[in-house]
Amino acid sequence: MTDFEKRLLPPTGPIDVILDTDAFNEIDDQFALSYMLSYRERLNVKALYAAPFFNQHSTGPEDGMIKSYNEILTLLDFAGRSDLKEVTFKGSIDYLKDEKTPQISDAAKDLSARAMKYSSENPLYVVAIGAITNVASAILLNPEIADKIVIVWLGGHAQEWPDTMEFNMKQDVAAARVIFGCASPVVQLPCFGIVDHFYISEPELNYWFMGKNPLATYLAQATINEANAYAKGKPWTRVIWDVTAVAYLVNDNNRFMDYKIIPSPICQYDHHYSFDVRRHPISYVTNIKRDSLMNDLISRLTK
Repeated sequence: MTDFEKRLLPPTGPIDVILDTDAFNEIDDQFALSYMLSYRERLNVKALYAAPFFNQHSTGPEDGMIKSYNEILTLLDFAGRSDLKEVTFKGSIDYLKDEKTPQISDAAKDLSARAMKYSSENPLYVVAIGAITNVASAILLNPEIADKIVIVWLGGHAQEWPDTMEFNMKQDVAAARVIFGCASPVVQLPCFGIVDHFYISEPELNYWFMGKNPLATYLAQATINEANAYAKGKPWTRVIWDVTAVAYLVNDNNRFMDYKIIPSPICQYDHHYSFDVRRHPISYVTNIKRDSLMNDLISRLTK
């Protein structure tokens, strides 16, 4: 098995990792960051990057990024990890204009330099749970890092889904094309059809999280408040699927998910996939073992 093939499998020991997150977009980012911080014996967090986003929670990509940056700092206080504030960086203020021109940001510059300390035998794991702009920009700034990192991205939908109009991918198709075309080891966690199975309900939040500690209470209350605002008195479940990207890094013996190796897809600008069996392989998550992962998440965040 080549080094490249090995990097398409879940790691089995302690690793260095970076999280790239649009943390103010939805509550699942905060769950994912908290879950990552809980695995100090396995996941050595080297840096945190704020990703751009634009929806009802922001006035544009730059505003979304700044709000995400501030939300990361807030969560670090709840988690008792203020030491990581000095390695928390602001990301891109806009999406890629094309597939050759990076968006220069502190996050992209940090990754393009930091990854040079690693190698194909000892890669840096980059977990991205937002638009992939920062990571693509770092590769465009310094293409040499593509062989020194493993990209774990929650983005796009399942290949059987009729389109790729998933929030992270549709925001920056150019960046997605850079990632899937740069020949870096990539793990894709598709949203609709795969990781949307990882969800939580209000009774579960109240029973398992509320009042257990300040961080667990913050996560539960924020989720309940947002969900009740749109559910308007009706039953609801809320996806917290960003957690699955972190869980891939501790997926010993496939305890949390299954995956397969496939040719890297081609993300088209009209929001569908194209395929070429000659392209380099990626790891593609096919199934989430919801109850097993939820049990671990609860155990870790409510200690």
